[in-house]
Amino acid sequence: MTTFTTIDFHVTSRCNQECPYCWGPQDFENEVDTSTAVAIVSKIHSCGARRIVYTGGDPLLRTDIGLLIRFAKQLGLEVALSTTGDELSYGFLRGYSQWIDLISLPIDGPSEEISSRTKKPGHFQAILQDLDILAEFPSIDIKVATPVTRHNMASVAAIVELLDGYAQRMQNRLFYNVFQTFPRAMSQCDWEATLVDDEAFSNLRQRVESNSHRFQINWLDHNTLDRLYVMIFPDGTLSVPSGPDYLNYGPFLEVDDLEALLGRTDFDAPKHQRHSRGWNRERLESNDESANQAR
Repeated sequence: MTTFTTIDFHVTSRCNQECPYCWGPQDFENEVDTSTAVAIVSKIHSCGARRIVYTGGDPLLRTDIGLLIRFAKQLGLEVALSTTGDELSYGFLRGYSQWIDLISLPIDGPSEEISSRTKKPGHFQAILQDLDILAEFPSIDIKVATPVTRHNMASVAAIVELLDGYAQRMQNRLFYNVFQTFPRAMSQCDWEATLVDDEAFSNLRQRVESNSHRFQINWLDHNTLDRLYVMIFPDGTLSVPSGPDYLNYGPFLEVDDLEALLGRTDFDAPKHQRHSRGWNRERLESNDESANQAR
């Protein structure tokens, strides 16, 4: 068994949003072409990963993302798509939903006014539309993610209430990841005006968890988020971020032994495994089957 479960493939840095806290790759003009992307996906599978996350930027801005999704699923990988939601459509899901296990969407506030503090105007309505569309594809799990900043911390409980309403009427499995915004970015950010400290994040968790909810909530603080990810950048290079730094280990396709390489980095394998179990497709399907038998 490998020490890693999931590899995030940032297939593009192009994005319709300009989030001030974003720690995705920025301004990569030399994105790998389709044939190289396919080779990377094949290597991700052969290295022993169980899950691939197509992310960015917004992966839906690549014209070949449907092909890459289908290819990964046909190899036997669990396929997650992390998108801003701006480009998600019914037509895309009708064409590719059978190869997608999970779609991750960001929401920065429970209203357009609060969302627009960090997202472009219209994003909040786009996410609500995405959730309505995804309800027609119940085989796809949905993960909604909120980066908690000083701009929206007071509104997280209202986001939870909003999602409770969707969970009540959707058949999809719904998860909610609440991030303590991490001080890592490739562009300049006013962290003093953005970051939420540990005590405030802990207090927020206590307030939200004082009530029961219809979906699983995962709380991801700074410690949880650090040294957690194995990332492939749009140019095909491998990165294992640590603290504020993006540590780069060269072209992923030239890595002979990923397991051995990760053992020489700051990658926190036990933490990665614990985090990966937060969404485990096989376990969740087994639990659903047991629940159905018990009825």
